[in-house]
Formats: sequence, structure tokens, C-alpha cells
Amino acid sequence: MTSPGNSYPAGSAAFPHRGLLGIAGLAPHEILFLLDEAEQWVELNRLPQKRDDRLAGLTIINAFFENSTRTLLSFEIAGKRLGADVVNMAVAQSSVKKGETLIDTAMTLNAMHADAIVIRHGSSGAVQLIADKVDCPVLNAGDGQHEHPTQALLDALTIRHALNLPRGGAFNGLAVTICGDILHSRVARSNILCLTSLGAEVRVCAPPALMPTGIEAMQVTPFHDFDAALRGADVVMMLRLQQERMQGQFIASPREYRHLYGLTLDRLAKAKPDALVMHPGPMNRGIEIDSNVADLAERSMITRQVEMGVAIRMACLDVLTRRSRGVEGWS
Repeated sequence: MTSPGNSYPAGSAAFPHRGLLGIAGLAPHEILFLLDEAEQWVELNRLPQKRDDRLAGLTIINAFFENSTRTLLSFEIAGKRLGADVVNMAVAQSSVKKGETLIDTAMTLNAMHADAIVIRHGSSGAVQLIADKVDCPVLNAGDGQHEHPTQALLDALTIRHALNLPRGGAFNGLAVTICGDILHSRVARSNILCLTSLGAEVRVCAPPALMPTGIEAMQVTPFHDFDAALRGADVVMMLRLQQERMQGQFIASPREYRHLYGLTLDRLAKAKPDALVMHPGPMNRGIEIDSNVADLAERSMITRQVEMGVAIRMACLDVLTRRSRGVEGWS
């Protein structure tokens, strides 16, 4: 795969999509465009004055039908740093709890003339359903086991910063091992789509019961042996066990899982000497990752991922509202 460099189509052709529902369907240059757009916000967020009012007068609704800490706060901070009015929809107190359908909720939100809606929902496809019923851009903050696109983008931005990869450049030659509950993980799916699109070699590792059948079709190499999956890895991305999505027995016990698939210092030594450690959070310390690995100076990127998350979400909100703001070339 050749690097598209910093040359993008002019104006809205650089990112022609009305919303961001997933990584699937994005061209490599569109992914890189969002990463490059986020760079200005990485710099701004490190300044004492973290404010840009380009979204002043716009209203963004965060409709989170699933619990969230990092993603919800990240989108709220992103919107406010861009000057938008941000409203967090309290789903627990909403009419959804009274039996209102998702379509009725979508129509209600649309009638309020929001300028962008950020949605997290426990059902795969729910975000698409809402996006089809509203007039404004919709950003997927995670839907069921389907996708979590901004997580994949922030992970790619984290890797690029940590390894000093050039802007606009692909990830050719980079070996990334993703280990954990691959079956239930929308984070894994979006990261696989993003990283393979950018040219990385992606390995996925999980117990047999937590490995999707036919995952080779996603251009990854599956492993059940974590030690083998780690050899030569530049990046090790750990995933938590998603007990809330499991029905039945998927692992023998947390203790047995840690023994086979937990990232310890000894196990990390099988990767490259400077391999990065990543985790989307929340972490189950002592199960999928030991504390002395999660807190490893210079190599653990876990808090850096949180930082990059704000920048990526600022970039997405900026890009997706350019049409409504009348930005030149985005009509």
C-alpha cells in the first residue's frame, strides 16, 4: 500500500460522509485526513487556554443509551472546547424507559434541530437506525458488537504520535497484536478495519470461545497462543472481558484466563523491546493486564489514548459540521 501523503481531495471531497457510523467504508486517505485534522487539537489541548469557538451557536446532543465514562466525557469536552452547546441526554430518566421506541426517540431529537448527535447504544445497528431518521450528522460512540470508530481513530493517532510516524503516512510494516475478548469487542472490530486499511499487520489472539469464526476474512492472523502472537509485535493492545455481553461460559475462570492471556512483564518481553502497551479501558487489572505493565513508564500509552480521544472527537465534530457552518468548499 502506498502512502497518500498529505495530498487530499479539495474541500468536502476529503471526507464526503454525512456522519461517522463506522470505519468500514472509509478510504485510507479519509482515515488519514481525520488523523491529520486532529493534530491541531492535540496542540491546542496542551495549551493553558484550550478554547476555539468555531462551533459557537451549534448544539450537540450526546445520547448515551449505555454507560460510559471516557467516551462521554471526551465528547463533552470536545464539543465545549470548540464552543458548542453540549447537552447530555439522561437516558435513565428519558421516555425510553417508559417504552418509547428508538425511532420515536430519533424523531424527537430531530425535532429539536440539533447540529450533531453522538450516540452510544447496546444494539448493533441502532446508530444507523437513528442516523436514517435525523437531518444532522450522527457520530457512532459504540453500537453493540458492531463498531466504535472514534476509538479506532484515537488509537491510530496514539500509535502515530508514540512512534513518530509522519503525518499523512500509512502504517506499513507495523505489527499490532490485539488480545482479549475479540468476539464481543466493537473496539477490536474498528481497530482491525482501521489498522489493516492503513497497512499494518494485525494479529488477534483470544481463547477459542472468544474468537469469531472466519475472522481471517478481515485480513488478520488469528492466534490462540498469546506468546506466539506477541513475537515481534510493535504494539500490544489488550481488551477486557465483556462479561455483560456474554451468555454462558466463555472462560474457565479469571485466574485461568490471566495465566493464558494476561499481559505480564514476562510475557511483554516476548514482543519487541520497545513495544507499546495499549488498552481502551476500563481495565480489569490483574486479569487481562497487570498493574506493573499498565503503569509502565514510556511504554504504556493508556493515558495518552485518553488524551488523543479528545483531539480526535474535536476533529470529527469540526469536520462533520462544516457543511452546516458554510465552510468554504464544504457546501
